[in-house]
Amino acid sequence: MKMILKTATLSVVLAMSLYAAPAQEPKMAMLSNYAAIALANYSDALNDAKELDKAIKTFTTSPNETTLNDVKSAWLKARESYGSTEAFRLSNGPIDAEESWVAESYGALEGQLNAWPLDENMIDYTIDAEGKRTSGNIIDTKGKFNPGGEGSKEVDVTSITVDAITALNENGGEANVATGYHAIEFLLWGQDQDYSNFTKDAITNGATTAGQRPLSDYTTDVNADRRKAFLIAASEKIVADLTTVNSAWSTTISADCSKDATGCYRGAILGELKGNDAGKNIAPKEGLKQIMAGLGVFIKSELANERIAVAVLTPSEEDEHSCFSDNTHRDIAQNYQGFKNILIGQYGTIKGASMLDKVDPKTKKVIESLMSSIEAKIAKVDETAKKSAHFDYQIRSDNAMSGEIKKLKNEMRKLGDMMVLVAKANGIRLSTDDVTDPEETKL
Repeated sequence: MKMILKTATLSVVLAMSLYAAPAQEPKMAMLSNYAAIALANYSDALNDAKELDKAIKTFTTSPNETTLNDVKSAWLKARESYGSTEAFRLSNGPIDAEESWVAESYGALEGQLNAWPLDENMIDYTIDAEGKRTSGNIIDTKGKFNPGGEGSKEVDVTSITVDAITALNENGGEANVATGYHAIEFLLWGQDQDYSNFTKDAITNGATTAGQRPLSDYTTDVNADRRKAFLIAASEKIVADLTTVNSAWSTTISADCSKDATGCYRGAILGELKGNDAGKNIAPKEGLKQIMAGLGVFIKSELANERIAVAVLTPSEEDEHSCFSDNTHRDIAQNYQGFKNILIGQYGTIKGASMLDKVDPKTKKVIESLMSSIEAKIAKVDETAKKSAHFDYQIRSDNAMSGEIKKLKNEMRKLGDMMVLVAKANGIRLSTDDVTDPEETKL
């Protein structure tokens, strides 16, 4: 009798254990995986930003050719991990949400981290068309500085601090950029003098040479110490901003999101917020709709249009993403990789639910074929940049790569529209308007 009871009890336990851990509902599985990728990707970006900060502190303490090359390498490495996080944009998430508690909690910091293109004349000197050094910038102004533009406000830059450059960033206009990766890029590389007027090749250091800021700018120049201070402030701000964004994805959720937003966005999209914060939870269908629409807008309007089409159809190196370091080929590669990571649900060792799992075989084949074509073109742009011509030369109308790049942006725009079908397969209704930025540049 005892043996029978034990067997029955064991059966009940096994049955209960099976029901205690049901398979995640498909939408929740995708959201859970999305959150895991976000945390891992932003953690990598934060760690690389900290390494960049260390390299900047070493360089500014002992500026020489070796430490200058080391800090440039650290910047390039930091751009790799940050580049793939860009695909989390445009989804009302912690990186750039402009309203509701999400914006209030995390500050929409993308514009502080990655704003571009920037008016480099606002930060430091440049060499004009007559070969003369410009002035009237943050670096050479000791006192109050007004960046100019609509509604601009003067800021005291007697000391170049995190607060000062934060107050100046996009003060008076979107091109008045004083913080983020591209501000540091300009301070490290300086101008990339390849064109004096679009494709008129009157000033050039060659198709594979980026900006050549002299080391003397950090040693013997009268404003050397101010450049060092700017580098340190900009680097510390990147670390602080990424710490904030990364905290939104923490698996540890704050008990009161109004006081400490750690883990609160992750909790919201997974429906895990409780008590007074429960009202912040985002329904799974709405969360996925925002994410899928955001992916479409990013690949179609941001990457294909603003970052590629504007540059190649102008053509102008001023419109390429990393124009000082000539690292635009890597920006394109990593921005696309971030899109792909989220779409297929994979990042490093993370492999989870894919948004393509429920797409019908015929449509899935079309999408995968389109992605293969895009990836082949990105690889060609990347290889060409490393071997013979940086992106600013590839976009010239007399370069055979310009045609390939135009095809690339067209295919990316088509892939953005395909997100409508991906959403439909997952029970979410989107239109092509939903995956298109209404304010995108018309070309």
